[in-house]
Amino acid sequence: MKRYDIKVIGLDLDGTVFDDRKNISPRTIAAIQAAAQKGVAVLPATGRFLVGLPQSFVGLPGVQYALTSNGAVVTELATGKKLVSQMLPDDTAAEIMRILAGFSCAANAFIDDCGYASNAVYAQLNEWYGNTGLESYVRSFLHPELSPLGIVQAHLGHVEKISGIFHSVEERNRAAAALSALPCEVCSSFPNNIEISAKGVDKGEGLLQLARVLGWGPENVMACGDSSNDLAMIQKAGLGVAMGNASEDVKQAADYITLTNNEDGVAAAIEKFVL
Repeated sequence: MKRYDIKVIGLDLDGTVFDDRKNISPRTIAAIQAAAQKGVAVLPATGRFLVGLPQSFVGLPGVQYALTSNGAVVTELATGKKLVSQMLPDDTAAEIMRILAGFSCAANAFIDDCGYASNAVYAQLNEWYGNTGLESYVRSFLHPELSPLGIVQAHLGHVEKISGIFHSVEERNRAAAALSALPCEVCSSFPNNIEISAKGVDKGEGLLQLARVLGWGPENVMACGDSSNDLAMIQKAGLGVAMGNASEDVKQAADYITLTNNEDGVAAAIEKFVL
């Protein structure tokens, strides 16, 4: 087996660290803490923003950083210092909002570790999120603004990511095609959602930038994930690990396929390659 000198581990949350019941197992907690005790930076690498991160992970002793908004931001948890900050250009963010307004879509923007949606979307959260199990989570952090474009205009220079949820995958795909001419990155964390970041910004680039800040290279980075918004970090990390429940494109890009999220796949990978 090839030997790795892993110093940074980026872990996706849903479908990776957390099982299907949204729990993190004692074995996974133990593996994360053991790696941290060895001086490895273990951090969530997620499309969420900071206030939406579960304390069951970021509250663990030794967890010092968080990669949020699909790599747009990496924060030092103890100080709140942004070690990586890669915002959407204002004109691009405004054009994304204009395009999404032409589709049946609940668009929202991630700004300064919070979420913003238009008044119309906010008033219909149950319609958009009622059957996803995410409504209460979304409602806990989302703030209403007058209009989609008004969100960008009120927060110039601070848009980390724009996301949206659609009633169908087909509608999502049409929106993705309409966005393809813009200088941005488009991915999904589940079939009928869309996540849009600045050009060149993804979880992989965010992880590599953190590694550079800490004095390490790509060969010292390990990443674990399961869905398409994890693909870039699986590809760019020196050791890309796909969960056993990962999508086929993630598995094909990975250096190693571990067990599923319901079988402590993250713990198994950390034990194998780090501990």
